[in-house]
Amino acid sequence: MEMASPILLFFLFLFPISLAASDSPYDTFLQCLTDHSNPSDQISSIVYNPSNTSYTTVLQSYIRNARFNRSTTPKPVIIVTPLQITHVQIAVLCSKSIGIQLKIRSGGHDYDGISYVSDVPFIILDMFNLRSITIDMASETAWVQAGATLGELYYKIAKTSNVHGFPAGVCPTVGVGGHLSGGGYGNMLRKYGLSVDNVLDAQIVNVNGQVLDRKGMGEDLFWAIRGGGGASFGVVLSYKIGLVPVPETVTVFRVEKTLEQNATDIVYRWLNVADKLDNDLFIRVLLQPVNSNVKGVKTIRASFISMFLGDAQRLMEVMKNGFPELGLKIEDCMEMSWIQSVLYWANYNSTTAPEVLLSRIPDSVNFLKRKSDYIQTPISKDGLEWIWKKMIETGKTGFVFNPYGGKMSEIPASETPFPHRAGNICKVQYSVNWSDEAEDADKNYMNQIRRLYSYMTPFVSKSPRGAFLNYRDLDIGVTDNGKDRYEDGVVYGQKYFMGNFDRLVKVKSMVDPENFFRNEQSIPPFPS
Repeated sequence: MEMASPILLFFLFLFPISLAASDSPYDTFLQCLTDHSNPSDQISSIVYNPSNTSYTTVLQSYIRNARFNRSTTPKPVIIVTPLQITHVQIAVLCSKSIGIQLKIRSGGHDYDGISYVSDVPFIILDMFNLRSITIDMASETAWVQAGATLGELYYKIAKTSNVHGFPAGVCPTVGVGGHLSGGGYGNMLRKYGLSVDNVLDAQIVNVNGQVLDRKGMGEDLFWAIRGGGGASFGVVLSYKIGLVPVPETVTVFRVEKTLEQNATDIVYRWLNVADKLDNDLFIRVLLQPVNSNVKGVKTIRASFISMFLGDAQRLMEVMKNGFPELGLKIEDCMEMSWIQSVLYWANYNSTTAPEVLLSRIPDSVNFLKRKSDYIQTPISKDGLEWIWKKMIETGKTGFVFNPYGGKMSEIPASETPFPHRAGNICKVQYSVNWSDEAEDADKNYMNQIRRLYSYMTPFVSKSPRGAFLNYRDLDIGVTDNGKDRYEDGVVYGQKYFMGNFDRLVKVKSMVDPENFFRNEQSIPPFPS
């Protein structure tokens, strides 16, 4: 992997940047970049300001939530799209020198737009050009740059081996940098844990512009960027990941049940067994309010979507022994290769070629809001029926229940910053999408999802009520009480990281005490 240029860093530190008071931030920043790069770099080609004809296209290309693509949305004063590691180093040092907030984007799937929106002047460092993937089958590892997408990674793995995979998310346009640094998960987590449980090394540009690998950064910082959110500590350039074995044949199914088809009893049973089934089996439950067969009457549809690391015959045995209530039939099961299952989970049909995973253009970009919770005790049937009633009353908001157990229960809560391990039956995602562009529609749907979240209070984890960092939710820890940054941070820090938050704060205070790398929910340093 490309490492730091000692000459470049010596040059940067030897010649501090002087600012002309009359210059615009763009002019000053561009001059700084130009002064500290090679003439052959053509640095102006990677820097955009609002007057540049490509600025809007570059900005909007990786916005994945239409709520943050309005004319009223705060825009960056500058976008930098580095082509090489030295560009990242210089961008960090130059933005630091002129005192402008730096936002780091590597995919744009953060649900509340934290990587590309701010209420103060800011620069976006967009990593999409840094997307190399190098696979070493001899060691069953790969180096993946932060700007690569999961789809690109899966495609490259499948082109190299039909018996290897990687346990990360099911959406192919998600960027590797944010997904891995935030503790990303996928449909193999019960077998292999989270993406960060399979990270072996990393490269990061720190606040001083240095490129550090695991040895150089030390174990504390390496621990922090595996689930604590890389953007609090520096710019993650790449991760070295361990590939995992997958069988040549995997099996998927999707079975749907409504309340009229006994969904309540089946979901109740799922809550009692989902975390205890064979570790090769992952069954996600999608719960949505839908129209029933009776005109004007709503019902709840439960969709059971599965990934099984084995053939259909063995899956049927596992289901018969552990979850017969679903009534799975052999004809419901579809056998395929692992890469075909990636396409299936991304909602492509069975004839789609894997090359579609290389596309960075999503089918559509909705207005959306997400929230998260953890269920640690099975909800009673009466409780579920009450929840269904509230879902129907509330409107469109649905749930995604993702089962834990298996490997997730074996890894200690302190092993990585991600703390939600043993004792959790499943993670809950609250999900609502809408297409109405009116801003009062935002308020309506945001209120819906917040109401349902409130209704769920008795059924989810407590003291603190847990949340998942990669389902960014700015409702958490929004305070206006005059407390210092550290105390504000405790609110979301405890929910996302629980007992690991204090260690993250210690790491932050050690590597970035002046809090240069910050965002609305970053790890704060200790008060000075």
